[in-house]
Amino acid sequence: MAIADALSLLLGADRIDTTAAALTQHSRGESYAAGVMPEVVVYPQSTDEVSKVLRFATERGVPVTPVAANSSLEGHTVPVAGGISLDLGRLDRVLESRPEDLLIVVQPAITYPRVNEHVRRHGLFFPIDPGAHASIGGMVSTNASGTAAVRYGTTGDYVLALEVVTPTGEVLRLGNRARKSASGYDLCALFTGAEGTLGVITEVTLRLVGLPEAAAAARLPFPDAYSATSFVTRLIQAGVPVARCELIDPISIRAVNAYSGTAFPEEMTIFLEFHGNPAGIAAEVEIARELAADAGATAFEAATDAGERARLWEARHTMLFAANAAHPGLDSIITDVAVPISELPAAVASAMADCAEHGLDVHVVGHVGDGNFHLTLYVADAAERALAQGVVDRMTHRALDVGGTATGEHGVGLRKLKYMEREHGEALGLMQTIKATLDPAGIMNPGKKLPVRAPR
Repeated sequence: MAIADALSLLLGADRIDTTAAALTQHSRGESYAAGVMPEVVVYPQSTDEVSKVLRFATERGVPVTPVAANSSLEGHTVPVAGGISLDLGRLDRVLESRPEDLLIVVQPAITYPRVNEHVRRHGLFFPIDPGAHASIGGMVSTNASGTAAVRYGTTGDYVLALEVVTPTGEVLRLGNRARKSASGYDLCALFTGAEGTLGVITEVTLRLVGLPEAAAAARLPFPDAYSATSFVTRLIQAGVPVARCELIDPISIRAVNAYSGTAFPEEMTIFLEFHGNPAGIAAEVEIARELAADAGATAFEAATDAGERARLWEARHTMLFAANAAHPGLDSIITDVAVPISELPAAVASAMADCAEHGLDVHVVGHVGDGNFHLTLYVADAAERALAQGVVDRMTHRALDVGGTATGEHGVGLRKLKYMEREHGEALGLMQTIKATLDPAGIMNPGKKLPVRAPR
């Protein structure tokens, strides 16, 4: 019996889709041109249905690729081995809200803006902001961070507990609601960032934090990337608790202006945001102003108006769409690295110089307060793709040379597999052992996160 027919009998026909439109939609994610069609798309509506699907898949050796918002950039959701695309989009509810304990329990497909809409009335928020309307399950699976990571950290810092379905269909509850624990192994951390290769997350308990009393934003243009990132290094080393710290290059600002109707000056720019009380923010802004002047900033514009701050960050969050609109018909390669903060100026400058040397139009943005930056390269053909990949390879190896990482937040997916052995060395073998132990049939998101272990 065909997989789709068997799953239809197992779950019901309304959970199964084999139409060309559905298969095409689930064949790829953002910024990964090489799509692969799954055999069937499955839409479970409960943890029990996820369990049934995984038990079925393990018994038959059918690959399973989990997906929710499908906004990943490194090919995480491409079903490279065919099989089942497990769309969790119907698991999108708030299950429990406990503002008195500063936590919320949600299903994996709910997006982080919806979480914040739900808890804002209690004076709380979930501070991780990767930009796209990402799902919480996807954010946990990639340990996402984003624009506010310099102040608030990564998704993993806010995961208190998980419900996970293993490849054999077993439902595990990991973690608890306490603020800290020294009990057992930290299995929540194991599944956080696993990119769906160890099991399927069906429930997440998140820690929340209080909304800041006040906030201020600042725009600082610089003559070049090196002076801009040098300022960031000094700012962080000075201990200023900046909440957001974003680098945006002139080409990206031009694209945003055209796309969003804004009128930001087209300069190499650092955007800052400060959270706290009014007196503290005022002091932090002045420190930033002094450091910016020393680093060569050509202006310093600060504002506390909520509308202006919202306009600024909305423009930042639409930057990918703006860049895509500026390059119609072209494929994009979007990648990231992270380096120790002192190495950031050289890393960004080297990457931009490499792009210029090879005649590549590049967009550079970065959550530079934590040493993480992104390149978006647009390619028209195989020759340009090869040039772009060369830039990415050299940028990544430079990052690893200085003790950085091949990916600060995008995750490994398919595109970063080639760097894993260089970055992790002998520890890669332990990771492969964990994968083989938890997923002996090799059905969970095959081909992602870790290179396949060579036979012995």
